[in-house]
Amino acid sequence: MSIPVLTFFNNKGGVGKTSLIYHLAWMFASLGKRVVVADLDPQANITAAFLDEDQIESIWQNSDSGSTIFQCVKPLAGVGDIADPVLQTIAADLYLLPGDVALSSFEEILSAEWPKSMADNNLYRPMRILTAFWQVMQKAAHKVQADIILVDIGPNLGAINRSVLLATDFVAIPLGADLFSLQGLSNLGPTLRSWKGLWKKRLENWADSPESAGFPDFRVPEGRMNPIGYLCQQYGVRLDRPVKAYDKWVQRIPAVYREAVLNESAVSGVTQEEDPHCLATIKHYRSLIPMAHEIRKPIFNLVSADGAIGSHANAVADAKREFKQLALKIAGKMGIIV
Repeated sequence: MSIPVLTFFNNKGGVGKTSLIYHLAWMFASLGKRVVVADLDPQANITAAFLDEDQIESIWQNSDSGSTIFQCVKPLAGVGDIADPVLQTIAADLYLLPGDVALSSFEEILSAEWPKSMADNNLYRPMRILTAFWQVMQKAAHKVQADIILVDIGPNLGAINRSVLLATDFVAIPLGADLFSLQGLSNLGPTLRSWKGLWKKRLENWADSPESAGFPDFRVPEGRMNPIGYLCQQYGVRLDRPVKAYDKWVQRIPAVYREAVLNESAVSGVTQEEDPHCLATIKHYRSLIPMAHEIRKPIFNLVSADGAIGSHANAVADAKREFKQLALKIAGKMGIIV
């Protein structure tokens, strides 16, 4: 049985995606769900959120087999096979499969194998490579008996992200209140549908090939990519940008999400606040963010000894309540009982 994979994705960066995954991972763990966070962004931002620079440097310099996502798939570039993943224990029920800046070199290999997976023969190697991320994540999750895999990826529509999305059961889309996020949303929906359709053809091609009978234990992801909703980053009020300018883009999100992502007709008059597809509006929490980053804690775990006093203490309580609500909502969409 495969472990459900939830990927947070928008091909527009700067929408608070990494911070969102970081906090949700901690919240799911606090609710008793065992979590594996997989860092499949070559920038390794979520790895930097969980580990300090000395830890990351040690992992990258030692280059031990399976120590990062890249070290797991690297043998496929030669004549080897996927290496067993080595997880970093962050806390009880919370584990990290570290990212690696070297992962970007795997992009070219994935691009080359994509057309080969539609050939008439010699299909095992391209299918093995294209599903490598899914194989590694499932191995990691089964190793610790995880309940959920949370995935962070970069803001692009390249071959790495395509393979990650093929390995994904559910997709959540973080957005900012601006034109660029809205345009990213418009591009994302058709791309996901295209990848899903192309992967279905490859699965059929593999199933119909005589070669598949020779690998009865070789399992592949379905490429479900089921969108469970979007999250809107709360805008900050700036003197040179009135609230109206942000609100203009925010209130267009429900229609664009339905048209671009769900491939449905837009429903007029639905605001972001009442849209059932809006999972949450994520607050900035301003000065709490650097405070939490410095001591490597989620915002809602800050205490008075960390400097969370007065209004900060109230904001900490608000964050705990809001992230718990979000985690429960996401779990419900994924069919996970909390």
